[in-house]
Amino acid sequence: MTGGRQLCLSEFKPLAKEDLLTIEGFIGEILPDGLFVVRLDNAHKIIAYTAGKMRKFRIRSVVGDRVHLEMTPYDLTKGRIVFRERDANHTGLAKRRNNFRK
Repeated sequence: MTGGRQLCLSEFKPLAKEDLLTIEGFIGEILPDGLFVVRLDNAHKIIAYTAGKMRKFRIRSVVGDRVHLEMTPYDLTKGRIVFRERDANHTGLAKRRNNFRK
């Protein structure tokens, strides 16, 4: 009790999830532990990691790929890669390697 008044849980409102910024850029460098240096269109560089769904479906990103990022407005130096755009000349007929464990 502070100031003779009891606080009740019903007085607190849950915080809404903050809106994420969605921006585009190019992968400039691959770092260890699944991190990437992404060059934004305005020449800034940020550190980004691959989103869980992309990791789950084994979507690989290489240097030069155009990607979509989600960033929080609180830390503009880090982001999450949520989409990798396909190249126009990509046919999708690449040979798959089955040397992974389940």
